[in-house]
Amino acid sequence: MDTSYATPDRTPVNPSIDLSAVKARQQGAWSSGDYAIVGTTLQIVGEQLCETLDIQAGQKVLDVASGNGNAALAAARRWCEVVASDYVPSLLERARERAAADRLQIGFEIADAEALPFDSGSFDVVMSTFGVMFTPDQARAAAELARVCRPGGKIGLANWTPDGFIGQLFKTIGKHMPPPAGVKSPALWGTHQRIEELFGSAAASIRVEPTEFVFRYRSPEHWLHVFKSYYGPVLKTYAALEPAAQSALTDDLLALIARFNRATTGAMVVPSEYAEVVITRA
Repeated sequence: MDTSYATPDRTPVNPSIDLSAVKARQQGAWSSGDYAIVGTTLQIVGEQLCETLDIQAGQKVLDVASGNGNAALAAARRWCEVVASDYVPSLLERARERAAADRLQIGFEIADAEALPFDSGSFDVVMSTFGVMFTPDQARAAAELARVCRPGGKIGLANWTPDGFIGQLFKTIGKHMPPPAGVKSPALWGTHQRIEELFGSAAASIRVEPTEFVFRYRSPEHWLHVFKSYYGPVLKTYAALEPAAQSALTDDLLALIARFNRATTGAMVVPSEYAEVVITRA
């Protein structure tokens, strides 16, 4: 792998933090449950990101931390040459099944977003929807996205914001199960300031636009059941708590939903803000 590209932001990581251990725990969380059950409901985000990027047929596209392949599938529908990468093999298998069902041609690569196995400048477009934002070493992951994108190419991201529903979900979880000390919040990827810090020196231009995805479930309790059963970070948090603490977390999550829920019929209709990011590579 060509690693000649210098990182845009090499803010030193606290040496006392064992990032490999953090990454192993994260990989275990994302491998648990079945993220594809949740991920497939987010398909519209990948479609919208492809439109915002104005991708062209024949372009070489990389979907990083692809999960079950939403953005990769969207790009393949637009006749691009697509590679989907993720460090959870079972999620890539679900993406492979979806591609086969739709008769779409996509390449699949098991890969860590912090050490992508591709040469510098290999892709016209590099994308990630709610994926790369969760890497422990944010500067290294951002550098890898920039490295594999050709000069003049585009990096497109969809990142949850700190104040949106999912950003607040992680803040609520953190009250009950504090994150590792010294690791930067994933929700920082949803802020213009952090994107500038991570990509500024590698970018010809950066655009960050607030956007909304709407979670639509039968009821708040239905959402909670799905996320407790299939969404790794929530599933693992509940598994680590004693029954009384689980009940307290449930109360807090239902209160959070009530704060955002705009449905009046008992259903759950919750808008969640995310940042749609487009970076043109210098």
